Amino acid sequence: MTRRVLVTGGSGFVGSHVVDELVERGHKVRVLDLLHPLSHRREPDYLNPEAEYVRGDVQDADLVHRTLEGVDAVCHQASMVGLGTDFGDVIDYVRHNCLGTATLLRELASRKPGGPLVLASSMVVYGEGRYRCEVDGVVNPAPRSRASLEAGRFEPPCPRCGRALAPEAVPEDAPLDPRNVYAATKVHQEHLASAFARETGVPV
Repeated sequence: MTRRVLVTGGSGFVGSHVVDELVERGHKVRVLDLLHPLSHRREPDYLNPEAEYVRGDVQDADLVHRTLEGVDAVCHQASMVGLGTDFGDVIDYVRHNCLGTATLLRELASRKPGGPLVLASSMVVYGEGRYRCEVDGVVNPAPRSRASLEAGRFEPPCPRCGRALAPEAVPEDAPLDPRNVYAATKVHQEHLASAFARETGVPV
């Protein structure tokens, strides 16, 4: 079954691969992307020529409304990424990630779509991830310190005995533990999408 799919953030690293896969499977793809200067210095040269590209901000309700015309499904990849340089970035992250998602969901709900919404989240919603100590078992490491990061020590030690930890896959039922602004906005996106699904019946 051929769908017309809107991919927000479809010019980004992950989003562009989603676009390629959808095109390869025979779907009609429309991309809404701001080309934020923090992520893109210029128009990327890897964009799929079979997709339709709309340049603009997912916070622009009128643009989102027009971009959703004829769309059967949405893959929401648009997000301001990274951890931010300091807390002064908090408004930008909340505006792009939370308000942008809320705008998309409101416009999507007004169209009563039948197709699914796929939301890209991030492992950062689970904090530092899942680690196992050979002595203490599964542990929850403390946040990485600025001094450790500046010294190139990226792997956290065991918070109990200080030994090296082995990373493991994080299960989806792990408790949420956002430790920076970006992570908090990704959790908020998940909660907004869950509320959207309950209110509209659209699968998310």
